[in-house]
Amino acid sequence: MPARTSPSAKPSRDRGGAHSRFTEEERAAMRDRVRDTEGEEAVLAKIAEMPAQDRAMAERLHALLKTYAPELTPRTWYGMPAYAKDGKVLCYFQSGARFKARYATLGFGDRARLDEGTMWPVVYALTDLGDAEAERIVALVRRAIDSP
Repeated sequence: MPARTSPSAKPSRDRGGAHSRFTEEERAAMRDRVRDTEGEEAVLAKIAEMPAQDRAMAERLHALLKTYAPELTPRTWYGMPAYAKDGKVLCYFQSGARFKARYATLGFGDRARLDEGTMWPVVYALTDLGDAEAERIVALVRRAIDSP
């Protein structure tokens, strides 16, 4: 008579189970989170992997932050270029290709304290990063850095 296995001995990645609830892109982001590193070299490597349009925006954003927010530390966060203050992510850039979105995004963590009443934006869609957008981003980042 074969030995019985307990229900806990079942594989955790069965078809239709919790594993299949995540897209391949989401699973890749989770794997990237484990490999996140600090430093400009890691950020530039992630930017270099992006499609041309997102890469151009990420390169410009990186240059803006180096110039106008040199106190932020470049790092990767879930495999995305991010910038930290006191070891905590303040803002990040997500390529539209990351999750097959039609636009890239610039997001801010809760440490940014961009509060405006009881509701405010913390993620911004980007299809281009021209001078007007650059000026607005610099203002938002400076505000986030200066928040208590």
